[in-house]
Amino acid sequence: MKKINVGKMELGGGAPLALIAGPCVIENEEMTMQIARKLKAITGELGISLIFKASYDKANRTSRDAYRGPGLVRGLEILKRVREEFSIPVLSDVHRFEEIAPAAEVLDVLQVPAFLCRQTDFIVEIARRAKAVNIKKGQFLAPWDAVHVVEKLAAGNENIMLTERGVSFGYNNLVVDFRAFPILRQTGYPVIFDATHSVQLPGGAGGASGGDRGMVPCLARAAVAAGIDGLFFEVHPDPDQALCDGPNSLTLDSLPALLRTLLKIDAAVRENQG
Repeated sequence: MKKINVGKMELGGGAPLALIAGPCVIENEEMTMQIARKLKAITGELGISLIFKASYDKANRTSRDAYRGPGLVRGLEILKRVREEFSIPVLSDVHRFEEIAPAAEVLDVLQVPAFLCRQTDFIVEIARRAKAVNIKKGQFLAPWDAVHVVEKLAAGNENIMLTERGVSFGYNNLVVDFRAFPILRQTGYPVIFDATHSVQLPGGAGGASGGDRGMVPCLARAAVAAGIDGLFFEVHPDPDQALCDGPNSLTLDSLPALLRTLLKIDAAVRENQG
C-alpha cells in the first residue's frame, strides 16, 4: 500500500485513519469557518488527521434551481482562508476544465466527482495539475474496474485516493458492497469510504436528493472493520436547514462520539493485521 502526501499529512501505507469532512457546499464564509474551527478542535483532541472539504460549486444538482455555492472565485477565497487560518489541507470538487488550474493553486486535493471518473482527458489534466487527487468511484463502476481509472491518474500523479460512495441499486437508491474495499486496495492506493453520500437517495426527494443519515454510523463502522485508510463525512451544524445534501449529512455534535468508536474498531483491525 502506497503512502501518499496531502499537505504535511500522510495517508495510507499504515498511516493512522484519516478524516475528510466539511459541509457539502459553502453556504457562506462565517459558517464555513465555524465548521472548520469545530472540526479542527474535534480531530485535534482525538489525534486524527483532517482534510477539510467543501464545494465551491455543485454543478451536478438534481434541479436547475438548486443552490450550487458561491462559485469558483469566491469559493476558493474562502477555502484559502480555511487553509491558512487553521493550517489544514483543503479539498473541493472540480467539474470543468477551466476550473482545474485556479483550483490547483489553492487546493491541496482536487476531487473528481463520481460521474466524471471515466472522463479520460479531464482526469489526466487533473492529475497533471493537482498536488493530490481524490477520485470518487462512479456509482456505475465495478470495484475491479477502478484500476483503469488509477492507471490514467498514476501516469501524472502518485498522490491518489480512491473513494467508495455506493453503487446504483434500483431507482433512487444506493448500496455499499463491502467486498469493494479489499478490491480497491489492490490498486495499491489509499481507500476512503464516503459514508454520507452512500446513504444518499439520488433524486429521491423529487427536485432534490434525499438521504438516510441514521444509517451513516452503521456503514462507517462496517467499512472501518473491512479495512480502509480514511473516512469522508459531510457535516453541518443543522443538517435539516442545509442548502445541499442535508438529509445525508451528519450533525457536527454527533461526530466526536462516532469517531471515538471508529478509532477503536480501526485499532482492533490493525492489531489483528499486525
